[in-house]
Amino acid sequence: ILLCEAAGFDVILVETVGVGQSETAVHSMTDFFLLLMLAGAGDELQGIKRGIMEMADSIIITKADGDNIKPANLAKVQFKNALHLFPPAESGWIPQVETVSALNNSGIEKVWEIISSFENQAKINGHFESKRRHQQVFWMNETIREKLLNAFYHTPGLEELLYKVSQQLESGEITSYQAASIVLNYYSNQK
Repeated sequence: ILLCEAAGFDVILVETVGVGQSETAVHSMTDFFLLLMLAGAGDELQGIKRGIMEMADSIIITKADGDNIKPANLAKVQFKNALHLFPPAESGWIPQVETVSALNNSGIEKVWEIISSFENQAKINGHFESKRRHQQVFWMNETIREKLLNAFYHTPGLEELLYKVSQQLESGEITSYQAASIVLNYYSNQK
C-alpha cells in the first residue's frame, strides 16, 4: 500500500479471500472495508461472518442478476437487519448494504458513491486521520512483534531445545508453563 501511495495512486484496492486473519490485517491497514457476499451461498448470517460483518463499512451482495435477483434482495434485507444488532462504529458511519451485478453493470456506481460518502463523513468528523494514526501505532507494534519473534526463533540452539522440551511436554514430564520457562530462560541467557 505504501509503495502504491508513493507511486501516486490515490485509490488502492486490497483483496482477500476467505474468512480469517487476513481480513483482520487488511482492516487494520485500510480506510474503508468493503465486504462482498454472495446471496444464496448459505452463509448470509453464519456466526463465522459476524466478526467480519462488524468490521465492514459496507456489505455488497454480488451477482444480483437473473435467478439470483430475489435471493440477493432478500440477503440485502437480512444484512441490513443484522447490522443493526452491532454496536455503532467509532466513525459514526452506518454501514450500507447494496446489491450489484457485474454482468448487468448495475449497482457498481452506487458502491463508489458509498465509499465517497464514507470518506467525506470520516474526514469531516476527524475519524479518517484518527484511524490512520491508530493504524500507525498498530503496525509499529506488529513490526516489533514480528522482529522479536524472528530474533527469538533464530537464536542458536533454540530449535534443538524446542524439540527436547516438546518431547518432555508430550510425555508429561513437564507442564506447558515449565516448558515455556525453560525456553525463555535459555533465550534470555543467549542475549
